Amino acid sequence: MTLLTSAAEGAAQDRTQVAVASGMAFGYPLPGGRRREVLRGADLSIAAGELVALIGTNGSGKTTLLRLFAGTLRLDAGELVLFGRGARSWSRMELARRVAVLPQSLELPSGFRVGELVTMGRLPHSRSLFGATHEDEEAVERALRDADAADLATRYAEELSGGERQRVLVAMALAQEPQLLLLDEPTLHLDLAHQLNLLETISRLRRERGIAVIAVLHDLTLAAAAAPRIAVLHEGRVVADGPPGDILNPDLVQRVFGVPVVRLYDGTGHEHLVMTFSIDEPAS
Repeated sequence: MTLLTSAAEGAAQDRTQVAVASGMAFGYPLPGGRRREVLRGADLSIAAGELVALIGTNGSGKTTLLRLFAGTLRLDAGELVLFGRGARSWSRMELARRVAVLPQSLELPSGFRVGELVTMGRLPHSRSLFGATHEDEEAVERALRDADAADLATRYAEELSGGERQRVLVAMALAQEPQLLLLDEPTLHLDLAHQLNLLETISRLRRERGIAVIAVLHDLTLAAAAAPRIAVLHEGRVVADGPPGDILNPDLVQRVFGVPVVRLYDGTGHEHLVMTFSIDEPAS
């Protein structure tokens, strides 16, 4: 059964559609001419200014879906329209000016100051062989400010903490001035405070800049708190898409993740999903 709420179906009616995917199918080649099918008819759309948390088990196709939206992979079947045009009609450089990706792990090269690294994010827009233009400098300054990384501009990459590196990566992505921002587990390796700060920054930026954001998240509580909309990827398809309160229920979590949970409410009336299993200690 696929749960598609009316909120999800009409989420972008009053906004500019950034990406619309229908029936997406993709598989990776294996020896002997076989293929490992990952996506089997996935549907997902996102409009300007939307933030969608993409959740699902390991191997469900979340990273593959982001790569398709970024243009680094091509569909086997189905349709993907990006910014009003078929995905295959865009060149890699054209998409690089519109789509920014924060992968699961990206090592910042040592020996560079943060300001220099963020300037590298302007490469897709480069029109000069003689260094950064005034437009580039303004975009870099704006990206550092919006990512709360302006105070890091003169620091070297190897001096940064995990949370500071994530802020710099966000600034590098913003320097591209993207219309679509794809985040693959952006809170990986961050402590709780830095996770919340990063997601608050992303949420603020999509409102202020009108950026469409798809973020792969594993923490369901964090996803529910950070994103107005959640899409659940399971067995190669989006099986649920809508507001967290409609999507995250015990039946769906049990079916998709295989984990029993119950709904509990705190003193303010907020709902939380709590796992009900326990780990038995071996008898002494």
